[in-house]
Amino acid sequence: MTSEFCIAVHAVVYLNHKKCTVSSDALAENICTNPSRVRQIMTKLKKAGMVETKEGIDGGYLFCGDASALTLGDICRALSFHFVGSAWRSGDPDMDCLVASGMADIMDRIYKDLESVCEKHLEDITVQDIDGLIFSKTK
Repeated sequence: MTSEFCIAVHAVVYLNHKKCTVSSDALAENICTNPSRVRQIMTKLKKAGMVETKEGIDGGYLFCGDASALTLGDICRALSFHFVGSAWRSGDPDMDCLVASGMADIMDRIYKDLESVCEKHLEDITVQDIDGLIFSKTK
């Protein structure tokens, strides 16, 4: 898992809370990361229609979604993000050993099932839910 998903969720929740245009520098400061990382991620969120951009001296990003409808699953899809998987596969399908020849496909199915569980869980959490969790601490 990379930090890209966390940065995107943090940025969207912060923009929803601020209800104004926020620069990539200000977002990066709040997220505690580099502004160039923020800009790369925000480009994907803009392409998905979750944020708008404003040029100029007062430029930056503005949340343009519905916090009660936008789910973490939506953010995950905007990033083309996968939680579970492996670039490396064990064994070899051409080997005579049943373990060596079958393990990669079995693990791929397990990864796919775990990914589905993650996606289903994220569909149940909205930006508004996170906002509520953060601000319920202050009550």
